[in-house]
Amino acid sequence: MIFSPVAVLLLAASAVQASVLTLQSPKFVVTDALGSQLRAEPFSLVHRTGTPVKLEAKDTLKITFQVVDKEDGKGVQPHQTFIRFFDPSTGEEGIQPIRVTGGGKAKFELNPSKPPLYLPPTSTEPLKVSLIIGTPNYDPITVRLFDLILPASQPAPTHPDEASFHVRPELHHTFRPDQKLPPKAVSLFFAGLTFAPWVVLIGLWSQVTPRLTHLFSPSILPFILSLVAFESLLLTYWVKLRLGEVLLYGAGLGLVTIFTGRQALSSISSLRKD
Repeated sequence: MIFSPVAVLLLAASAVQASVLTLQSPKFVVTDALGSQLRAEPFSLVHRTGTPVKLEAKDTLKITFQVVDKEDGKGVQPHQTFIRFFDPSTGEEGIQPIRVTGGGKAKFELNPSKPPLYLPPTSTEPLKVSLIIGTPNYDPITVRLFDLILPASQPAPTHPDEASFHVRPELHHTFRPDQKLPPKAVSLFFAGLTFAPWVVLIGLWSQVTPRLTHLFSPSILPFILSLVAFESLLLTYWVKLRLGEVLLYGAGLGLVTIFTGRQALSSISSLRKD
């Protein structure tokens, strides 16, 4: 007996053809807060419900069905069963797995008063509700059930750090203008004030009996040099020294100035007595 190639291909295709699933007693029920039925309708794998299903804040949507083998009518527990909610205006979607018993029975409930995390934010357009079933050795099922109208979603709470993730305005730096130097007359005036103590010192020295030649005596010259060292230290401080260094060096010079000053005063007193 000879078989044509076409007949062989048809026999092979029929041998590997997967079984078919169907739904038994599929329906949805809308109840209010008191449990009264507002709407109850069966749905089909072929024709979707024409009128959108509308839920108020305290209503409850219940979907029940049984997955069975279309040939023998026995219940089948699919490997994966999902309810998909899709908003065509925003592109947002939410998918929720459904638990199916060993006999193929499934039940799903939705309460808008406590919206689950998988539900996308509602907009002005109704959500497209679909049923997706898949399991080995059976053809998958993807069917549009109905359009669902839900109460408007509340705006998402603002996170305290949300502003950190937005584009900040461009920063424009305004630099301070260059410091203006004071007039030369003002600078000379304050420079004169700096050297005024020396003028006073020389003026007072002229009132003392010893002449200026005594400044170079071994007992008075160290005191004069210590005063010059103090002036040099202050000048160096403004150029390159730090405050801590000035205090350290100043403490040492202070001790030297006190010691040499006492010797200078003792020498001047002895000169006046002579």
